[in-house]
Amino acid sequence: MAGLQLNNIYKRYGNGAIIVNDFNLKIKDKEFIVLVGPSGCGKSTTLRMIAGLEDITDGELWIGDRLVNDIAPKDRDIAMVFQSYALYPHMTVYENMAFGLKLRNFKPAEIDLRVREAAQILDISHLLERKPKALSGGQRQRVALGRAIVREPQVFLMDEPLSNLDAKLRVQMRAEISKLHKRLQTTIIYVTHDQIEAMTMGDRIVVMKDGIVQQADTPDNIYTYPHNIFVAGFIGSPAMNFISGVVTNQTGKVTFRANGIDLVMPDGKARALIEKGLVNSEVILGIRPEHILDDADYIRANPGSVIYTQIDVKENLGAEVYLYLTGVGTEPVVARINPRQGLEEGSSISLAIDTDKVHLFDKDSQRAILGPEHYGLSK
Repeated sequence: MAGLQLNNIYKRYGNGAIIVNDFNLKIKDKEFIVLVGPSGCGKSTTLRMIAGLEDITDGELWIGDRLVNDIAPKDRDIAMVFQSYALYPHMTVYENMAFGLKLRNFKPAEIDLRVREAAQILDISHLLERKPKALSGGQRQRVALGRAIVREPQVFLMDEPLSNLDAKLRVQMRAEISKLHKRLQTTIIYVTHDQIEAMTMGDRIVVMKDGIVQQADTPDNIYTYPHNIFVAGFIGSPAMNFISGVVTNQTGKVTFRANGIDLVMPDGKARALIEKGLVNSEVILGIRPEHILDDADYIRANPGSVIYTQIDVKENLGAEVYLYLTGVGTEPVVARINPRQGLEEGSSISLAIDTDKVHLFDKDSQRAILGPEHYGLSK
């Protein structure tokens, strides 16, 4: 197995369009990396450059200790799993899994051993004599994975492999691929537009937008300490709320003020805002739906965190409720709280914003103003 290093990678087309812009990433051996972002952000193009299916315009790609820019795909010792499965319809499962090894002139006994071992790992031994048309979507995906496993490559590349499956099967296959990674102890680079897949599967997540890496970090750090508004809004469901307002400092209290909101900042955040010269400046406040609290004790103890608002829409999900609120900021704000009586559309409600968990972003650059040291501090 091997790690990878992508140094200043660019992909440009003849019309001048830059699809991948100065991509830099070091991937450790046995790491599970997820590239995530909206359609057209360059994540699949990056994967195809690693595979050798797209030429690299500028930069260096290393797999292990080999510079592979000019090495053919078949000689890079990688295996790719596609969104479409790409199985041969006229071949059995066994023949599909064995085909690549036959092309490489493996001995029949070695082919048989590898195919049957992979089939056992993926629980498809009973399907080896079937053809793809007789398989479900999940079974076809397992065959596609098996075809990659038998090659025993240095690196697995997976391009949205679960997007054709239904929601329940996607959840199951996410767990299966995570278990497979732990069992095989190999390097996996996985592309998806689904931030839930990214959060649940990756050792690290690389968030991309317009061909540029916005942040590369662990799922926890991406979620808790987003570097900018794009990352903050893309990761998390429902998405983070954003409210434009002004930082003020009156009577010794640093506050964030906006339409229907007047939040007293905790000491750590207050000091940082003063030191950065942001008093009387416009900023954007971000707060995740689960950090808007329906807790009477917290509301009583923290009057500087309370918002008075109205329920516009209520979505009941059983174990939790999403409330779409008006009267706070200029856009609807979403709160995720526990179900209780009295949560009716059109009714007024008092809630509290956990100011230890608020994020503040520069209005112009949209980058985070505060660092990790400014979160979770007591008032």
